[in-house]
Amino acid sequence: MKEEISLRMLIKEDVKRYIGSRVFSFWEVIKACYFAEGLLFGVLFRICQAIGQIKNPILRTTLKLIFVWILYRFCSVILGIHIDIGARIGKGLYIGHYGGIFIGPVVIGDYCNISQQVTIGEGRLGTLRQGLPSIGDYVYIAPGAKIFGKITIGNNASIGANAVISKDIPDNAVVVGNPGRIVGYQDDNISINNVPE
Repeated sequence: MKEEISLRMLIKEDVKRYIGSRVFSFWEVIKACYFAEGLLFGVLFRICQAIGQIKNPILRTTLKLIFVWILYRFCSVILGIHIDIGARIGKGLYIGHYGGIFIGPVVIGDYCNISQQVTIGEGRLGTLRQGLPSIGDYVYIAPGAKIFGKITIGNNASIGANAVISKDIPDNAVVVGNPGRIVGYQDDNISINNVPE
């Protein structure tokens, strides 16, 4: 299990994926959120998760009302992005484009890219595919990809546009098609940029 990371560090790593290695400041965060809708939603997601950890029940409920039930929901509808508050997403999340994104209460590793029209959720109830995916670090998920079921996507994998994945994918694999099939392996995922060396 990975160590817990502070809210500030999570947001800082997310912002760096959008702006590169420039100086991290409050103004850079505001500017980046204005120009990158995916970052705006990612920051709201991080804040809403942090609110759930507040020990004071009155403060927690008040902030949930403002952030989770009003602001987060409003942005979700406007941007067409839904990320379940129960999802465990590592640092450096990058949402390339907004619209049609649904992510259930899944596990996603560090420095992953998620594109528009992506669905990541539970497999069909009552079947062998029932359950939620676990996605590794440095994974690129292209537009329109669908990932579902109790499966594991390995580190450094690339999921192609409109691929449908319902089986385990090993580390470094490049997957395309419906059903998803491995067409090669990669040493470096060139789609994942602005990450620490």
